[in-house]
Order: sequence, then C-alpha cells, then structure tokens
Amino acid sequence: MKAKEIRSMSEEELNGKLIENRDKLFKQRIQKSLGQSDNSNKIRETRKNIAKILTILSEKRSKNGKQKK
Repeated sequence: MKAKEIRSMSEEELNGKLIENRDKLFKQRIQKSLGQSDNSNKIRETRKNIAKILTILSEKRSKNGKQKK
C-alpha cells in the first residue's frame, strides 16, 4: 500500500483498513507460530502498512482539529 493511496481515503475507510490489517497480522503471526508460514516478509509489510495508516490518520485528525477552531 502506498502512502498516496492511503491519503486519498476517508477516515472511515482508513479505520476499516486498520482493522483489516490488524486482523491480517494476527492471522499471519498465528501461522508463523504454527510453522505454516516461512515468509516473515509478509508480517513486516503488514506492520508497515498499519504504521502508515496510523500516521496518516493522526495527520488527518490533527488537521481537522485545527480547522474547527
């Protein structure tokens, strides 16, 4: 997921993507612990996506807060 794609989403869409990615990360961690997944790059990529979403969400929220004053 690219930051440009994430920035074009609304806050509701971002919250949905965040929940989806957290669920995906949980499933990937379980698969890794059971020895079903050899590729830890997927976990790293999912964690980065979560960080990007959280960063952009906080930017949008702080921007909206400043505009309302």
